[in-house]
Amino acid sequence: MPIQPAHDAARMSLGEHLRELRNRLLKAVGAILFTTVVAALFYKQLIGFLIDPLPGCAPGQQAGADGAGRCGVISLNGLLSPVTLALKVSVTAGVVAASPLWLYQLWAFVAPGLHRNEKKYTLTFLGAGIPLFLTGAAVAYWTLPTTAQVLISFTPDNATNLLPVDDFLDLATRMVLVFGLSFELPVLLVLLNLGGVISARRMADWWRGMFMAIAAFAALATPSTDPLSMLLLATPISLLYLAACAIAWYNDRRRQRTGTTGPGGSADTEASSIDLTQAPLDAPDDISVSRC
Repeated sequence: MPIQPAHDAARMSLGEHLRELRNRLLKAVGAILFTTVVAALFYKQLIGFLIDPLPGCAPGQQAGADGAGRCGVISLNGLLSPVTLALKVSVTAGVVAASPLWLYQLWAFVAPGLHRNEKKYTLTFLGAGIPLFLTGAAVAYWTLPTTAQVLISFTPDNATNLLPVDDFLDLATRMVLVFGLSFELPVLLVLLNLGGVISARRMADWWRGMFMAIAAFAALATPSTDPLSMLLLATPISLLYLAACAIAWYNDRRRQRTGTTGPGGSADTEASSIDLTQAPLDAPDDISVSRC
């Protein structure tokens, strides 16, 4: 269904809006179901890719016998655990693979009520936000082997560490979400700058506090005590913060040069003025009352 113009969407009734929402949801759910079914055909490869960072013991190798390089026994608990794991991995992969489709359906539902400049900047945010989130997820997966090795190194020498796959996938999912969302910081800052909430000068004045906050966040977000994992998260976020300051500085300079304000600096996004001039009232009409 093509995206309707804003003036046509404004005339839509409540029932038409609800039908539009229903159609968009059905298309989004259908896309997720399709990609989930396709992912289920390759669930073993997906599970192998996800648990590859785990330091599992080789066949015949005794867990906990090699000191700092000790390994763990990768396990599944329960008869239904393999089925549950396959469903969880397939649904997660389906949602991620179908993200461009259901994000477009969300955009197509919201877009008719936006101004032209708002549409342009929203598409820009989506175009920048998705690659940044995927980059953060890739960094999280890259640091998982180091994180797992550091955590398992605390195992006593006379103990065997069982590594349930479900627990590791929960940890990996949390790290992917934390890393991915943290990479959205520049998008949020640029959005606030375009909305006139914060200026580039104020963002630049925050640099000491921001770098300290980013370092503290990276230390808390990475479950290991390894400084490498913290640096792998803190360094790109700091660089993205500097990039957001540069974009905000350019936008503020553009506003000063053109004398525009508000999102996109366009007059059609500003509130219209209200005329409070009192208009004279018309004389009352004579009402004749007929008597019965």
